[in-house]
Amino acid sequence: MGQHDLRHAVYEIDLLSPAYGGTCLGRLPDGRAVFVPLGLPGERVRVRLVEARRTFARAELLEVLRPSAQRISPRCPHFGECGGCHYQHMDYATQCALKEAILREQLQRLAGIPEPPLRPLVPSPNAWNYRNTVQFHLDGQGRLGYHRPDSHEVVAIRECHLPEPVLNQVWPQLDLEPIPGLERVELRVGSGEEVLLILESRDPQAPEFSVDFPLSAVHLSPAGTIVLAGEDYLVMEVLGRPFKVSAPSFFQVNTAQAAAMVQNLLEHLPLTPQTTLLDVYCGVGLFTAFLAPRVGRCLGVEVSPSACEDFAVNLDEFDHVALYQGAAEEVLPWLDVRPEVVVVDPPRAGMAPAALEALIRLEPTCIAYVSCDPATLARDLRRLMEAGYTLRHVTPFDLFPQTYHIESISLLVR
Repeated sequence: MGQHDLRHAVYEIDLLSPAYGGTCLGRLPDGRAVFVPLGLPGERVRVRLVEARRTFARAELLEVLRPSAQRISPRCPHFGECGGCHYQHMDYATQCALKEAILREQLQRLAGIPEPPLRPLVPSPNAWNYRNTVQFHLDGQGRLGYHRPDSHEVVAIRECHLPEPVLNQVWPQLDLEPIPGLERVELRVGSGEEVLLILESRDPQAPEFSVDFPLSAVHLSPAGTIVLAGEDYLVMEVLGRPFKVSAPSFFQVNTAQAAAMVQNLLEHLPLTPQTTLLDVYCGVGLFTAFLAPRVGRCLGVEVSPSACEDFAVNLDEFDHVALYQGAAEEVLPWLDVRPEVVVVDPPRAGMAPAALEALIRLEPTCIAYVSCDPATLARDLRRLMEAGYTLRHVTPFDLFPQTYHIESISLLVR
């Protein structure tokens, strides 16, 4: 079928089940799976195909002919047009149930686990205004916005219900010209409601900058960090413990849920004063800081130079903590340490194959795998189980309400 025909291929279908990525699965008359965004299981809908492959298709939702009882009106006028949210058309309890079902299905299908040992999902204390960090793109007029779904086109926004309230007071006041080379505008809020503005640019030259309300600002480019106002870092607080987080460093965007994940690790990891613990993709030391007091020796592995500098500050009080700077796939094969317990928190792409194989050769007794993507989690769990590990349990955490993203912690033992 050519692209021209595709645009006219309109079908009425029933939506059957939720799929990862914010879509619902239905079937075309020829039996092919079709993935439809903004739908709900059980709905009858009219859709137009936007992509057709031999085994599956993708469609846009034209009309809901028979709505689900779960369908509600979205809170935000930009919903469906801006790609920031995927689930505002259902209430929060339904979102959580859907995420549990999707994680179970991914583990069954991709990891080959008939009955995944899934624990109940830990919901976010706030379903709205939970993000301590927000990233904008600029449209042609310099207005802040988000990418349209599956596109690089920027939709300028007037409101957003995901950032913490302080950030929602700040971003509408930003007046930015269309600056050549400026790729992203990020805002972060720290524990004392300090705000850090980060301008990410391809151009090493910092723009003219002035602001008439108190915030820190930095310009990030391949040439490095230039401080435009205030400091180049924030202090974030989790469970009463402060963490220095520099502008280029990663930190969990949902502070309350970061605390819940720390507590999950403290509860389930077998830690003793004799334990050697390895924390891979350790970032600024969020997990290490809470696990280190319980073990005899602690090693971190992190590739980001700024996160490594923050880690050194955040873990300075401990004499038994060491840090290896480098990619996991480069560091792990050369480690001459035998850790009993390993925590891994890889990016969305999961662990690089070389890092995963090196982890298996280290033969830890227990592995906690922190994941933000069920598909790559399932792939890596399958390999760990082939290597002799047993999956004890998987706890999903909702760090990103209103979106399809699913965070989880899996515990494996040898």
